[in-house]
Amino acid sequence: MMAGSMDLSRRSFLTGTAALTFTVGSAGIVAISRASPAERPLAANAWVRIGADERIQIIFPSTEMGQGSSTALPMIVAEELDADWDRVEIVQLDRDDRTYGNPLFGNVLYTAGSTGVYGYFDTLRLAGAQARAVLIAIAADEFGVSPGELVTEPGAVLHPPSGRRLSYGQLAALAPDTVDVPSDPPLKSPEDYRLIGPDVTRRDIPAKSNGTETFVWDVQVPGMLYASVLRAPVEGERPLAVDDEAVLAMAHVVATVPLPDGVAVVARRQEAAAAGKAALSVTWSDTAPARAFDSEASLAAYTAAANDTAREGAVWRTAGDAAAAIQSAERTVEATYLSDYAYHAQIEPMAAVASVDEDGEGAEVWAATQTQSWTMRTITETLGTTPDRIRLHMMTMGGSFGRRTALEQEYVRDALLASKAVGAPVKVTWSREDDVKFGAFRPAAAQKLRAGLTGAALQGWHHRVAAPSVIKFFNPLRWAQVEPQDIIVMRGSESQFYALPDILAEHVMTERGARLAPWRGIGASYTSFAAEAFMDELASEAGTDPIAFRMALLQHNERGRRLLERVAALSGWGRPPGETALGVAFAGYGASMAAGVAEVSVDRASGAIRVHHFWATVDAGLVVAPDNAVAQVEGGIVYGVSSALKERITIKDGEVQQNNFYDYPILRMSEAPQITVEIQSVDAPPTGIGEVGTPMVVPAIANAMFALTGRRLRHMPFTPERVLAALS
Repeated sequence: MMAGSMDLSRRSFLTGTAALTFTVGSAGIVAISRASPAERPLAANAWVRIGADERIQIIFPSTEMGQGSSTALPMIVAEELDADWDRVEIVQLDRDDRTYGNPLFGNVLYTAGSTGVYGYFDTLRLAGAQARAVLIAIAADEFGVSPGELVTEPGAVLHPPSGRRLSYGQLAALAPDTVDVPSDPPLKSPEDYRLIGPDVTRRDIPAKSNGTETFVWDVQVPGMLYASVLRAPVEGERPLAVDDEAVLAMAHVVATVPLPDGVAVVARRQEAAAAGKAALSVTWSDTAPARAFDSEASLAAYTAAANDTAREGAVWRTAGDAAAAIQSAERTVEATYLSDYAYHAQIEPMAAVASVDEDGEGAEVWAATQTQSWTMRTITETLGTTPDRIRLHMMTMGGSFGRRTALEQEYVRDALLASKAVGAPVKVTWSREDDVKFGAFRPAAAQKLRAGLTGAALQGWHHRVAAPSVIKFFNPLRWAQVEPQDIIVMRGSESQFYALPDILAEHVMTERGARLAPWRGIGASYTSFAAEAFMDELASEAGTDPIAFRMALLQHNERGRRLLERVAALSGWGRPPGETALGVAFAGYGASMAAGVAEVSVDRASGAIRVHHFWATVDAGLVVAPDNAVAQVEGGIVYGVSSALKERITIKDGEVQQNNFYDYPILRMSEAPQITVEIQSVDAPPTGIGEVGTPMVVPAIANAMFALTGRRLRHMPFTPERVLAALS
């Protein structure tokens, strides 16, 4: 094990130091039983343990990739527990233990889709409240009073009539053999929150700021070797012959290891492994179907499919009769929107460390992924073993945005195979070029929208999305359960926040032309572009102000109306175009809503668009950590501007054409707009904040471009070449 690390599996959490465990009956948790001496910590339930030294340890079941959930989720428990936050230690859950699984994913340990806070919210509140009830019951027995006479303050139980007080640590030491615990303890009222709502500093920020945070790339294990993998240039190919004589003669190179889709060069130093990879000569197979992948041809085929009305799609959302409503309208408006493949561009490329046991059936693994469950599956299937033989360490991620969600994680697999082959711990690292060329991308898509207008009123809405299934590729087990409903592709096309009595949103399933994975905002990152750009086209056709047109569709959505009204006020909506112009979009993610206004200019000589300012108002229900929520929306906006103006993956003959940030440019700091974000205070359950900042951005920019130039942009990204073509 890495020096200084802890085995933080649920097993060690409950049996290594636990003093008390629960007896669970049909009505819920009803009793706790002593299992070890009083000086050892009290395991109030599966989520909390309290030591006599006043330390409170709370399980963090998700994974941290910059979204701040490693603070927010434990804080929910601490709030209901009435814990002293300064004494709380956050324990990363490593193992695949479904006790802690995300309820929204069938109790699979999976961090994605802004589901951390709202997926675990009720579970964690109950866990904190039950632990607090345990402590109150212990104090009541000690004081000889009824539990109803007791109250808590941070880290202590008090008996106000007598002034007596016991700290949580003292209560842990006093715990009796059994104590009755209500299965439905009272929960705090929001007005009593101390931690939820105020700006509590994220626990991961100091270490990331001073350089002491440990990522996979920082892991050091005694005797560890390093591996770089030369991967097949085309998906599905394999090495037929390997000429490694010159490589094995290089200083510090230990071995080459054949892999299913590549060859690993293992060395004593990272730079030697990279040099050996560059010198390796491999003959690859050349018969994989992916050799026909061509991004330009794929998008043309998707466009044809979207426009082929005879081609039936899988229904995503339907209400009323969209076709009849459109046909009976005074006039019909239609448009087609395109979007290219996009790379995740997370700062930390893929890496994993594996140390396989001598018998080849057990291993210790350090990995940064969005899912303990699928990582354990990758490990056990690669080694042909069982979970009890695996010691997994889930690491903090330097970004992900959906890249680390796959059912099969090849970088973990390669570290295991290399370690098993050489009989030593091995760290596999990807270069940026590896990450670009062998990444999994947001799908390309073509979207056809049709709607009717009678006067200035919208009448019927038909949204066709032609794209391959993402779930089918990155998680075929899940696809077998949900086919043909692909939320990764279709989210956002439901346009659920508007009053659309006659609507049809459908998925026209096309052939896959690249490796695919969820991307920040998943389908809403491009379906909202099409839907909100089209909404602007309808407003223009109706001769109505774009915000007024949307407001007419939000008569039954008062919270949405407030967002649009507020963003209009913040941005000074209504001023005439000059050197710059404003564009609006109203888009959400799941049940979270956002309204955004972009202020843009365009260099008519070069075709370069500049976003000067972006205003956003957001409604995500109860916000656990407001300052972090603003940061997440700001990050989502920057991500959206970058994808709108720059980011594009192209594929030819099965090979990705881009290599690094020099030919896959992302938004630079000097290009970032001024950003104003306002999170609305709402008395409602939390609905997720991490993704909602992105979907509104691209359509707001496109709509501002129309306000400025009178020309529409319907193909993202809005590269200078495409802008010049629109202006010509």
